[in-house]
Amino acid sequence: MASTYAIIETGGKQYRVQPGKSISIEKIEGETGSTVELDRVLLVSQDDKLSVGTPMVEGAKVVAEVTEQGRAKKIIILKYKSKTRYAVKTGHRQWLTKLAIKEIVIDGASPSAARSKKAADGA
Repeated sequence: MASTYAIIETGGKQYRVQPGKSISIEKIEGETGSTVELDRVLLVSQDDKLSVGTPMVEGAKVVAEVTEQGRAKKIIILKYKSKTRYAVKTGHRQWLTKLAIKEIVIDGASPSAARSKKAADGA
């Protein structure tokens, strides 16, 4: 059985998401425990069926729960020029949001609901 996944875009980056997995993205608004909907879906794969958007897949969205708001590890930026006594050391910590992916919704119906309806029709 093929797994359901989607490619989403948020914060200028693209992520591959699956229900039950979690990802860390650039900070978005939302309290810990709240639900967010990501509607910039570029591609959806469900049961060997692939939907590629032009540029977005119509009616598709990813439902996720905010599990954590925080910051990434510090990265060190060192500017240095030899023989001129020039050295500047700075750091940066990016704000991040950790999301737990709940489901991928296609055309207003979640895949789990579509699968259970297909099973009921076939039985």
